[in-house]
Amino acid sequence: MRCEICGKKVVGTPVRVKIEGSVMQTCQECSKFGKVQKEPQRAIRKRTPPRRPRYKEPSNEVLEDFNTVIRKAREKMGWSREDLAEKVYEKVSVIGRVESGKMVPDIKLARKLEKILNVSLLEKVEDENLEDKGPQKIRGATIGDIAFIKKN
Repeated sequence: MRCEICGKKVVGTPVRVKIEGSVMQTCQECSKFGKVQKEPQRAIRKRTPPRRPRYKEPSNEVLEDFNTVIRKAREKMGWSREDLAEKVYEKVSVIGRVESGKMVPDIKLARKLEKILNVSLLEKVEDENLEDKGPQKIRGATIGDIAFIKKN
């Protein structure tokens, strides 16, 4: 092996030295230019416990006919769009876009509207259990699946 600084052939074992942030293998003479590093201890790999199947909690989605439910509930209460907007601390334009169906309310706004109007806008949707899928279906494509590896 050759010294990474001077290029001379290293007699014996090379010295690991950190010089300006780089760790190099040097001869005994060039080791004075940096800080001598200890030999890294071999890491003992701990056995990781088997993975538990991942379950997704049921998520909430807004109903498809949310706009008509909101409009009918608001009209039943006798409120204008301005009144409803004031009660849920939103702009009137947001309420108008939600009622016209141009905007789907996020979960936070849908919960506010449910509470104020006393209606149900969210439905729980359970995702597929990932345990049912085999290991091939969980894993996506890798570089090895896509690239053709040329062997010498």
